[in-house]
Amino acid sequence: MQPTPHPGSGPEPAPAPAPDDLVRRHAPGTRVTYRARQRSVDATAWLGLALHLPAFLLALGLVLALSLLLDAWLGLPAWLTALLWLASGALVFNRTVEDRLARHLLRLHRPLPHERAALDPVWREVTARAGIDGSRYQLWIEDSRDLNAFAAAGHLVGVTRYAVENLPRSQLAAVLAHELGHHTGGHAWAALLARWYALPARAAWRLAVRLWPRTARCLSRGATLALTAAACWLAYLTLAATYGLPLLLLALPWLSAAVTRRGELRADAHAAALGFGPMLAALLERVLAEEEEERERRENASPRGAGAFARLLSSHPDHRTRLHHLQQYLRPAP
Repeated sequence: MQPTPHPGSGPEPAPAPAPDDLVRRHAPGTRVTYRARQRSVDATAWLGLALHLPAFLLALGLVLALSLLLDAWLGLPAWLTALLWLASGALVFNRTVEDRLARHLLRLHRPLPHERAALDPVWREVTARAGIDGSRYQLWIEDSRDLNAFAAAGHLVGVTRYAVENLPRSQLAAVLAHELGHHTGGHAWAALLARWYALPARAAWRLAVRLWPRTARCLSRGATLALTAAACWLAYLTLAATYGLPLLLLALPWLSAAVTRRGELRADAHAAALGFGPMLAALLERVLAEEEEERERRENASPRGAGAFARLLSSHPDHRTRLHHLQQYLRPAP
């Protein structure tokens, strides 16, 4: 599950619905007023895009270099290749591409009739409360026995089969409201767009990591040392010329993880502002209790230091942190 917004960034808080009448409040045919602005880009999405700017610039340089090679070999204009790559980001929002992404990359499938019967009323309630046209999004199922859900691309909302079959409808609504918060805040498409434009840089890095050991084996020890020394000297000159700014790139994984965790808290706040705070808190408490039981059964627990280090790189805040931020939505009104 990926939750997100700050207090005040989502819709006005709504009274929490009772579980029994959750899916009867906005039956088909009921008149619902949609907001004029269906989605936006919040600070978390903008900051996430900014942190991917170095990877984008590196990828752009690689694409330009490849464009020049194609121009020299095939006569294909360099500007055309670069322009096509820049324009390819629009594919993130193409429904056909999203369908292929869901089926072949994320391994999802369309809801079966009984799954559709369980999901549609809940999704209709969640989107009606948010003033969002729910038909703009596509619901997908992941065949998994884990409790999970996610927002992807521009219009995908995925949820596991376990969540559909085992969660009370009120808690399922809280999960879907959380994922809707990722979409309305721009988190889902911004993350995919950033990864899309970083693909050339990532591919080049992986290729270099794979080729370097083989190249080193083919070279003499002296040649290997010379190449290593040249790379170190080039790195030193770059750092000296830029006042050490490239060292900031070493902090990007931690900064990106921190921004993603903030996005989860914003999505939680979005769900809570729609009136699903108590349901989401109950679900988090349940998952936390199950995790603590599993931790107690584990014979070899990880060292505390390693756990703290791993949390800094985690894309999700721990459940206690999420519950702490939800407390303001659980207090009775004065």
